[in-house]
Amino acid sequence: MQEEKSEKSPSMDEQPSQVSATDSAGSSESTEEDFARRAQQMVDGVIEEVVEEKEENGKKVRHKGIYLLPNLFTTGALFSGFYAIVAGMNGDFSQAAIAIFVAMVLDGLDGRVARLTNTQSAFGAEYDSLADVVSFGVAPALVAFSWMLQDLGKFGWIAAFVYVAGTALRLARFNVQVGQADSKWFTGLPSPSAAAIVAALVWVLHGYDMEWMAAKVLVALVIAGVGLLMVSNVRYYSFKDIDLKSRVPFFVLLALVLLIAIISIDPAIMLLLVFVGYGLSGPLRAVLRMNKKAEA
Repeated sequence: MQEEKSEKSPSMDEQPSQVSATDSAGSSESTEEDFARRAQQMVDGVIEEVVEEKEENGKKVRHKGIYLLPNLFTTGALFSGFYAIVAGMNGDFSQAAIAIFVAMVLDGLDGRVARLTNTQSAFGAEYDSLADVVSFGVAPALVAFSWMLQDLGKFGWIAAFVYVAGTALRLARFNVQVGQADSKWFTGLPSPSAAAIVAALVWVLHGYDMEWMAAKVLVALVIAGVGLLMVSNVRYYSFKDIDLKSRVPFFVLLALVLLIAIISIDPAIMLLLVFVGYGLSGPLRAVLRMNKKAEA
């Protein structure tokens, strides 16, 4: 009997230790939860959460947070624009021009990704516009200024400012006309195409010795003219009515392959020709329409 009691006594001693272990585990979990809650409160006190109101089934619903995927593409475009500015200030104009074209690609993807994944939001639209001002307004203007416009003094920075102001005004007008204008046409030269003209111009010409003052003035006038085209009423084809999901003739794919091959021969010159041609297509179409109306 004494042996049985002695065998049972350790199990009686183990019970308090098991209870204490359970209590310590529970207190540890509560401490972690309390720490996480306090950390979240501190973050909320420093960074205000984004709250959007949407009307769903006739009722206003508040949503907290943002969609990550499309805004990552927008952030990538913003980073590319900022990198172009830094590269231009360091005299690396080829890299600066390439960064602007990378920003164009990412800017074209963020909206499409948002529509495909049904993650459109007012925050994303505003963020995209602000990123476009940097990537397609400030970046090309500062790259061009670092390259050549600074040699023209006051005339050079005024030309750069006209371009930046044209970009900001173009984007502001586009935002207020969303859902009202014909989606088949853009009113004014799109800011990514304008940035492509400036970037390709720098990319092609920065390797040449541009010492003539007349050439520098001509470049400044072209950049300012591109800025004015963005705020003009000239209409440009938007390519938005092209259905990429439907079947197309086989030769369309062959034509795209041929276009890529031609651009790869000399990307700088070919991209300059493509976007200058697009930039001239609007005024040319407007002149042809005026001639038709005059003949009628």
